[in-house]
Amino acid sequence: LDWSPDGSRVVYSHTPTPKLNDRTESDISSVDIETGEVSALATSNASEYAPLYSRSGDRIAFVMTDDPPSWVQRSRLAVMPAKGGEPALLAENSNADLTPMGWASTDKSILAFEFYKTSSRILSIPTNGKEIEILAEPDAFVSAVSLNRTGTRFGMVIADTDRPAEAHVSRVKRYKPVQVSSANTDMPELPLGRTRVISWQSTDGLEIEGLLTLPVDYRNDEKYPLLLIVHGGPASHYTRGFIGASSLYPVAAFAAEGYAVLRANPRGSGAYGIEFRALNKADWGGMDYTDLMAGVDHLVREGIADSERLGVMGWSYGGFMTAWIITQTNRFKAASIGAPVANLIGMNGTTDIPDFVPDYFGGEFWELEELYRARSPLFQISNAKTPSLIQHGQADRRVPISQGFELYRALKRLGVEVKMVIYPRSPHGPAEPRQVLRVMEGNM
Repeated sequence: LDWSPDGSRVVYSHTPTPKLNDRTESDISSVDIETGEVSALATSNASEYAPLYSRSGDRIAFVMTDDPPSWVQRSRLAVMPAKGGEPALLAENSNADLTPMGWASTDKSILAFEFYKTSSRILSIPTNGKEIEILAEPDAFVSAVSLNRTGTRFGMVIADTDRPAEAHVSRVKRYKPVQVSSANTDMPELPLGRTRVISWQSTDGLEIEGLLTLPVDYRNDEKYPLLLIVHGGPASHYTRGFIGASSLYPVAAFAAEGYAVLRANPRGSGAYGIEFRALNKADWGGMDYTDLMAGVDHLVREGIADSERLGVMGWSYGGFMTAWIITQTNRFKAASIGAPVANLIGMNGTTDIPDFVPDYFGGEFWELEELYRARSPLFQISNAKTPSLIQHGQADRRVPISQGFELYRALKRLGVEVKMVIYPRSPHGPAEPRQVLRVMEGNM
């Protein structure tokens, strides 16, 4: 939602016609403040959202997806006349996914934010379609970027793996952030494991990145127990945020207990471009699984990880992948499985996003029953032997708790050591502070 410069209109994005599968769809309209008259502006089969008036008020910039929109989608900036008309697509950023912040002070470009590998970038996208200018490619991780009313300064949050988040400001014309908050300056100086970005080749030669956190007091001549943590999404990704921040899987605490921690961005992750993001379509548990195992093997060969002391954990898609991993290998001594997608057929009929799995797999389960079964951990469960903890929110609508129950009962009937912890009132991701703490403690 954005106001016109003269305050007479508001432009906003909305679902065109509510229906069962409408989560990836949106149009743009504007409303006259005095009369309440609504005017449709962008109503194509693509999804249009995040509208922003130009400073002169005669144009609107917005994000436009491919037609039709999908869960693994390309999106780019477009500009159209404020009264409506044909949109003009602007240059595409490297990730084909971005967040616009506002128009530059000259009204000749739109300033935007993109995730880029394990970090982020600030972009200037010219309205004449010319090449994108990278205004900032920070060494640390920048997020929550906003623009002041004149388009001359950014506000942002900056953090790094060993540096807690603080607010900063910078001029647009010359990126040089100045810290303006001290919210975390009184934090106790606790020992932190050193984190670095690493990369390895998967079995097909594709380069995969991840974040390796070494144990506190790490020594080169020792091997350490390794925890593999798999992110959700699947089009999420791990970034260089502060490892001491609140997380269901507390990396800093693991490192303090003597564990090495690998957070991998396998194919299908965000922040590496549209082609990379789409590589696990119809292939959950395929090459993305191979990417993860190749990362573990890399750390074993490097002499960092002890192959006899491995653990794995993850939430949502990370829960799916953890459940899948224990059906494919017994190399991990323990697994923590959070809100797992265990049965793709059951997930398709109970989730609040019923188009999600069909979009990734290319069809409904009655059309692709063999593929759905082949890539569901539940239908491979007879191979599982790894002691497992299952954590699930009782009020989870995204991955309903029935998925966790199916996995738990199958493991139990097979005689596999398993425990399931249910968090009352909790949606897909625990939000109540006490429950977040309980999840963290359970994973320790």
